[in-house]
Amino acid sequence: MDTKINTLGALKAAGYISKSIKDELRDNLISSLKHGKKTFPGMHGYEQTVIPQLERAILSKHNINLLGLRGQGKTRIARLMINLLDEFIPFVTGSEMNDDPLNPISRFARDLVAEKGDSAPISWLHRDERFFEKLATPDVTIADLIGDIDPIKAANLKLSYADERVLHFGMIPRANRCIFVINELPDLQARIQVALFNILEEGDIQIRGFKLRMPLDLQFVFTANPEDYTNRGSIVTPLKDRIGSQILTHYSADIKTAKIITSQEAGKLENRLCEVYVPELAKDIVEQIAFEARKSEFIDHKSGVSARMSITAYENLISTAERRAILNNEVETSVRFSDLMGMIPSITGKVELVYEGEQEGTDFVANRLISEATKTLFLTYFPKIEKFKKENQETAYDGIVKWFLEANSFELSDEAKNVEYEAALKAIEPLDVLLQKYQPKVSPQDSFFLKEFILWSLVELKQLTKKRSQNGIVFNDVYDSYIKGL
Repeated sequence: MDTKINTLGALKAAGYISKSIKDELRDNLISSLKHGKKTFPGMHGYEQTVIPQLERAILSKHNINLLGLRGQGKTRIARLMINLLDEFIPFVTGSEMNDDPLNPISRFARDLVAEKGDSAPISWLHRDERFFEKLATPDVTIADLIGDIDPIKAANLKLSYADERVLHFGMIPRANRCIFVINELPDLQARIQVALFNILEEGDIQIRGFKLRMPLDLQFVFTANPEDYTNRGSIVTPLKDRIGSQILTHYSADIKTAKIITSQEAGKLENRLCEVYVPELAKDIVEQIAFEARKSEFIDHKSGVSARMSITAYENLISTAERRAILNNEVETSVRFSDLMGMIPSITGKVELVYEGEQEGTDFVANRLISEATKTLFLTYFPKIEKFKKENQETAYDGIVKWFLEANSFELSDEAKNVEYEAALKAIEPLDVLLQKYQPKVSPQDSFFLKEFILWSLVELKQLTKKRSQNGIVFNDVYDSYIKGL
């Protein structure tokens, strides 16, 4: 439709046909499906679960409730629905309710069309402006969402309170012909939820005794966290009954999908002063930490572990390497295993601890998660270390352990330059032997991260020890601390 059309008569002559927002979404979804287009681009891991359910709900013209733990992309899904709207729709110029020129519902628009007829002015609304979002908090009122009498308007217009023109409409009527999202629906007080009944079902709104037959045209999307049903509030049963489809969201099922999401969402800083290379194993560890957190005994599973934890941790990981390169005046560097410690502030603020976790402390839990992720991934690269071995039984790690027995100590400095860091790891020749045997195809860029990964893993598996020094990490054989104690 030509957006240069600016009168009701020209709109009729162009053959414009009114369409409800649910029909609009349905028709555009059908067109996308027929042409093989992605309906919710950027939502990874939902291709066989959430997205088909969303598409069925839209085809059924349902209002939707997205139920899931935090950081599962519920609000993002709702925002992506605007891609299924027409690019532009006409509305009566000056209307605060986006009135359809062919079917006006507000007093202002009806009076204007009655007065000017085909000369009534129209404007065009882009789909990006057809998204309204409200976070449900306990202080939200009916006036905020639906409306109230405006005494100032009544005084200025010299109208009685019996005249509907004294009404000030809230967010929902102003979102007519738009997608309206209410986040964290259970946090909305029950009496406010009750006020939504007629809007969802019959289209009536009531404000201070005014009963207005206003067939609002809205696509409602609600989001809720299952935790809310027991801890803070609940969705009242009659309201749930009026929501056509409830769709369960979930976290990524595998590391590969999680890495795609983190890479997509992590902030891209165009003004980094150096190039930072991130080995694939480092990316795997970042995601594995989230998987470990979701099953950790120290973390509240009902609260969930947001995907935002992995995203911010990944950003901090890169910034840790960048900071070191800046201090060393280097134009390029690679992420080191010790850089993972720079992610701890991103982990501690993103998890809800149970009593045991609070007793141990957030730093302990964060380090524990990194430790568990390291041990899990180590077994995908190298042979398992048996707790009990027979006498004279050789293992793949004997050469490394022997090297540390013969060496006085080995230190990796936090701020070591690239040349110093690589030279230090090259000195441990048994690491090269282990890599050649079990990871012969590892790239030179990844090899140093993998070597340090081996050292940290052997510490976690009780083959070596490590301690914090003033400048970095000191690795020793397992007998070192025992002998010093004697």
